[in-house]
Amino acid sequence: MKPIILAVLMDDISSIKPIKDSSFAMMLEAQKRGWDIYTFDSTDMFYGDGKVIANARKTLVKDSEHEWYKCEATEELQLTNIDVVFMRKDPPFDMDYIYATYLLERAEDSGVLVVNKPSSLRDANEKLFALNFPDCIPETLVSSNIEKLSEFISKIKTAVVKPLDGMGGTDIFKLTKGDKNIAGVLRKITKQGSRYIMAQEFLPEIKDGDKRILLINGRPVDYALARIPAEGNFKGNLAAGAKGVGQPLSERDRYLCSQIAPMLIEKELMFVGLDVIGDYITEINVTSPTCIRELDSQFNLNISSILLDEVEVKLALR
Repeated sequence: MKPIILAVLMDDISSIKPIKDSSFAMMLEAQKRGWDIYTFDSTDMFYGDGKVIANARKTLVKDSEHEWYKCEATEELQLTNIDVVFMRKDPPFDMDYIYATYLLERAEDSGVLVVNKPSSLRDANEKLFALNFPDCIPETLVSSNIEKLSEFISKIKTAVVKPLDGMGGTDIFKLTKGDKNIAGVLRKITKQGSRYIMAQEFLPEIKDGDKRILLINGRPVDYALARIPAEGNFKGNLAAGAKGVGQPLSERDRYLCSQIAPMLIEKELMFVGLDVIGDYITEINVTSPTCIRELDSQFNLNISSILLDEVEVKLALR
């Protein structure tokens, strides 16, 4: 039987931390199943003569912190000749990322399964997508107007403000009514009132962690990774020093998942990371969700196997 061919669009595999990298976990499971794996970056992809092609390298992986990969020589891989592409390019979600989704869409039109769906990656901004579920999010304002943002902070007393295209806790600020630096922070992250940002009610439950819930084809994994801020910090980002502690999903967590699941399925967002603080969704991550390795390790799971099972079902229906 012909093996499934998987191409993974990702940052250079030599630069990852295999013990933490979710794309790497997916490749380990794919290799275990006998799939052929190729890796490439967005700059390796191009369109010519009516075809989408990637300068890709066949890749072998090993579950090790040393010598975790081996790549063959670069070859021109016509994406229409493969079965599935995993779009796992890390943010920033910039114009080059968007251009890459357009090229992947051409491959998709030829019958290639792209996870997640390229047009939905463009539609589902990780901060703004949650606005589709107003009853599930904290009090929120999206604006570039410094006066409106200041009034919002005064009204709710304490807010978290953040850019719409950030990641890893960069340029996220906690502002409280009366703080002397409110105007300066807002001028900085709105670029003098010319860029939209999000301001949200501060949720004190952050002390118990910013929970990352992984959903596969709309169904949540049974455990979340609560990213508990470092002492003296309010950011629940592993990149900002938070500690990841696994825990079973609560009834409220499952309710929130049930509210967003139909739209995830409709938009073919097969692998999604939901961020929850207390009772509320704060972000819906669709570009390159992480935390597979941490949850697998803490609960003896194989989350990638669930994902690849779903991929195989979809491929069988094509």
